[in-house]
Amino acid sequence: MDVRLRFKKPFKEYNDRTCVIVVDIREVAIGLIVDSVSEVLSISENEIVAPPDMSKGGNKYIKGIGKVGSEVKLLLDCDKLLNEEEAEHLSDI
Repeated sequence: MDVRLRFKKPFKEYNDRTCVIVVDIREVAIGLIVDSVSEVLSISENEIVAPPDMSKGGNKYIKGIGKVGSEVKLLLDCDKLLNEEEAEHLSDI
């Protein structure tokens, strides 16, 4: 799944920085195509807080906010990348 397209961004040609991140979504392995990966981190549970409540759906894809030193990182809720129909179709494969 091209994450850029899922977030309604224009398509960008793939290059040597393009990466595929494999995640489990509802017990199905999915490859997420991203423009690049700048770092891989482990964030302890006590450094993660819930996202602010934004009733207009602004944080639909945000699972939490992690603190790393003086920086904050938005944590993607991979389960919400698929709608119910897509998830059912993948589980049938």
